[in-house]
Amino acid sequence: MTADAIPDFPFDRPMALEPPPQLAEMRERCPVAHVRLPSGDVATLVTRYDDARAVLADPRFSRNLARAGAARLSTTEDGGLFNRTKDGTADIREGQGHMRWRRLLSRWFTARKMEVWRPRVQAMTDDLLDAMLAKGSPGNLSAGLSLPLPVRVICALVGAPSSDQDKFAHWSHTMLTLTRNTQEEVDQAYREFNAYVSDLVDRNRADPGDDLLSELTQISDAEDGRLSQEELITTVRGLLLAGHETTSNMIAIMVAMLLSDRERFQAVIDDPDLVPGTVEEVLRLDSTLSAIGGVPRFITEDVELSEVKVPAGSTLIPNIPAANRDPAKFSDPDRFDPRRQNSNQHLTFGAGPHYCLGQPLARLELQVVLDTLTRRLPGLQLRDSPADLRLRTGGMTGGLQDVWVTW
Repeated sequence: MTADAIPDFPFDRPMALEPPPQLAEMRERCPVAHVRLPSGDVATLVTRYDDARAVLADPRFSRNLARAGAARLSTTEDGGLFNRTKDGTADIREGQGHMRWRRLLSRWFTARKMEVWRPRVQAMTDDLLDAMLAKGSPGNLSAGLSLPLPVRVICALVGAPSSDQDKFAHWSHTMLTLTRNTQEEVDQAYREFNAYVSDLVDRNRADPGDDLLSELTQISDAEDGRLSQEELITTVRGLLLAGHETTSNMIAIMVAMLLSDRERFQAVIDDPDLVPGTVEEVLRLDSTLSAIGGVPRFITEDVELSEVKVPAGSTLIPNIPAANRDPAKFSDPDRFDPRRQNSNQHLTFGAGPHYCLGQPLARLELQVVLDTLTRRLPGLQLRDSPADLRLRTGGMTGGLQDVWVTW
């Protein structure tokens, strides 16, 4: 393959909610293919379900892109998102350090424990929706509901003031850049966010509450080596970022996807038992949440995927939207079917050691929002046509620009 033949990635798409047609073509004809990233570096794109799941689950595929030879996503070198902790402690994103970290947090994010939060999430949703309705139709669902709700929830979980949501939005917007910010701006955002979280930890240590941060702080202060101060700050920063950015985007995507084909929304109105299955199909079929389709991996040994040898030193991108529409895994994969039996086997939350810890909370928030909107606003419509929806660009997380609705 010549340099000129390597396509630029991410691909353009005809409509915001539809995946680029090149993904289906690659999955069929060239499931392990070279692409050129915004940085100019070349990576290997993986588009079939079994291959993508293997890349996600196999510990040989490292998330540490700080290694020599790893492709950069952008000219800002990913803002250090995949680097080791600065004090030299074991990286909680990899290997034994990661498994130790997951064990500490996993008991907080079980489906049973998150279910206890349902009444609080419901109350927050109703409060935000009341405020949006009071302003009258049309309303900006992104600003009125999808952005503030996950921030309120995660702030309550970790004991941070929800009044700081604008700060989280700025920091995450900058730290998750691909092309919209300079390295200096990314570094400054990291410094500010780290200082904020460090201060939050200190204040919580002086006045602990009944929240996740208080428990993590106690673990850190136990001096038994389970969680260092640096790892504590990294953990809280990650929770605030994940709780703000991805779930916020997903709520807006869900509403836009269901209202762009109104029969999907009406089906839930007619049968509220479809809420969980509808959420899973939204998660499976979304192609906008990540700008590049998945977290890159770096390999240090030769591997084989779809009978293609991928050499050591390659950076692989498991493209989740393509994998989630693989006909070898999902029958009639482009059809939206809330009764699909294996819908929840999608890879949107990852697989293996890096399967998303917060997925029970994200699912809960999406279900509460969908149930609330279909009960309280059965006449909900998109203000604009689906063709007028626009993607957010320039960052590692994608999502939609403002979603306006009428009722």
